[in-house]
Amino acid sequence: MTVLLNRRLLRYGVSGGASAATHFGVGLALADGLHVPAVAASTAGFVASIAVSYALQHAWVFRSAATHTVAGARFLTVTACALALNTLVLWLGTQVLRGPYPAVQAVALLAIPVLNYSLNSRWTFRTGDA
Repeated sequence: MTVLLNRRLLRYGVSGGASAATHFGVGLALADGLHVPAVAASTAGFVASIAVSYALQHAWVFRSAATHTVAGARFLTVTACALALNTLVLWLGTQVLRGPYPAVQAVALLAIPVLNYSLNSRWTFRTGDA
């Protein structure tokens, strides 16, 4: 059980890295390259990372047999919670505290995976209860 959990956490880390790179890369390109406000840039990056994250988590990380109808709807619910957390952190960090976008986004990118893994492993990709 521990070996399987460790492997899944490693796969989740790789998947999360790909998702975070998509999120951060798109957000940074928009914020620094096109001067889009930080919250809007990060939101666009977040949306871009959704397809990467879902595909890797469903097929590879959790190896779920849950249908895309069930898992997809649940994944979008969890994603909405993560987007709300990301938006709150970005707003507080960049607008209220006036922190630099890259540092504030890094804080959000540390908090989001904890929320996502907890909900996705226990609810989104679980089979047999749909």
